[in-house]
Amino acid sequence: MKLFVTGGTGYIGSHTVVELLEAGHEVTVFDNLVNSSRDVLERIVRITGKAPEFIEGDIRDAKLLQHVFAGSGFDAVIHFAGLKAVGESVQEPLEYYENNVGGSITLYQEMARAGIFTLVFSSSATVYGDPAELPICEDAQTGNLTNPYGRTKLINEEICQDMAVADSRWHIALLRYFNPVGAHRSGLIGENPKGIPNNLVPYIAQVAAGRLRELTVFGKDWPTPDGTGVRDYIHVVDLAKGHLKALEYIAKTSGARVWNLGTGHGYSVLEMIAAFERASGKQVPFCVAPRRAGDIASCWADSSRAERELGWRSELDLDAMMQDAWRWQSANSDR
Repeated sequence: MKLFVTGGTGYIGSHTVVELLEAGHEVTVFDNLVNSSRDVLERIVRITGKAPEFIEGDIRDAKLLQHVFAGSGFDAVIHFAGLKAVGESVQEPLEYYENNVGGSITLYQEMARAGIFTLVFSSSATVYGDPAELPICEDAQTGNLTNPYGRTKLINEEICQDMAVADSRWHIALLRYFNPVGAHRSGLIGENPKGIPNNLVPYIAQVAAGRLRELTVFGKDWPTPDGTGVRDYIHVVDLAKGHLKALEYIAKTSGARVWNLGTGHGYSVLEMIAAFERASGKQVPFCVAPRRAGDIASCWADSSRAERELGWRSELDLDAMMQDAWRWQSANSDR
């Protein structure tokens, strides 16, 4: 297939591009490089031996999308582009709505204008808000949201579902990610946030590497076994492979379909610190701070629908996640 991947130099996007290329697909990466780097493309070539086409641009730029899509022959779009920090979204809600919702609407409009109706959308478990039951299945209630980031994901899902009802030509996969961590086993690509990391594992990795003094644990009074937040952490390579399975599925069906992508197991912040210390042989000092706005106590997935319908399930365990994350950090200490 000929695929257009927005946000393809980002963390999840780059790992998915690797899997797509290795599966024989033709890939064009579209990214504004706000939270990523152009040298990711060269690293993708080193891993796969194949070079994706790259176009620097923003999904809010309708004229550029029109130009790119005209006569392109794209079979599908995999849409990762967007802002993604929960805490930042609480502080900058308008920026998140403009980018994540406004930009996506522009993308979908230009896709339809160009006759491209197959879409894999990068959603999030944050759409479930503070879950009433665990594990979380796809039929669980959504909308009890605690932050604008999650709302932008849910709004996107609702837009996609409405598009599919209005026009049977749409084939849409809505993939609700839990918490991606780890890196490609080569150590060539991984999570490389600009500035202070917003996500747990890259922060732990930078503390272990001596780049940051200590980790801040937000809340030790959550209703969990050790008082720290519990999340379903999934290896980014497993997550990337889920996109290929979803793409295969929706190519044969119409409408919009939702799948959770997680491991089905929750780990606390303290368990994650201990696992990283085992993998790295380094100590990770931390301090405890008050709970962070927009956070919840616990969240982990029921991914049985993805296993049943897509033939997908996570394969890499917590030790592999931490070992690959440390390999990436160690090999890229200057980044």
